[in-house]
Amino acid sequence: MAEDHIRYDILAQEALRGVMRKVLAEVARTGLPGSHHFFITFLTGAPGVRISTRLRERYPEQMTIVIQFQFWDLKVTDTGFEVVLSFSDVPEKLEIPFSAVRGFYDPSVNFELEFDVKTDGTEIAPVEEPARETPKEKIASVRKPAKDKIAIAKPADEAPAKGADVVSLDSFRKK
Repeated sequence: MAEDHIRYDILAQEALRGVMRKVLAEVARTGLPGSHHFFITFLTGAPGVRISTRLRERYPEQMTIVIQFQFWDLKVTDTGFEVVLSFSDVPEKLEIPFSAVRGFYDPSVNFELEFDVKTDGTEIAPVEEPARETPKEKIASVRKPAKDKIAIAKPADEAPAKGADVVSLDSFRKK
């Protein structure tokens, strides 16, 4: 096989991150339309990620946040986004570069993007998924986030809990 000097894999990753960037920028301007909401998984130790020490200790490798009912001050730039969420009644500002995002999922329409994340020059394989035989060029897939990897920002009127809240995606589906 010929060597890929153009690096289509990198170009495709950047284009798909642009989809996420555009969606978040529109939500920052106009709010969430309809029943859309997002699960965003990112590496907490990736370069440029800024979260509190408390959250970094609680989620040392990766974290999935939900942008749905209670989020504030969503700001989107060319390189990342910042948002304020409440964790156990404590507001937390998170700054997340798009390069740290591993997954973006909108369960209202079953749309998901999965990204390769590089740290220190090495690619990180998805944690939730076992290795599978796929072409190197495949970079986006549709799958649901693992239930045990989701950190939910709790509404202010709920009692604080120890550890991460685990939520079934079925609880978000229309019955």
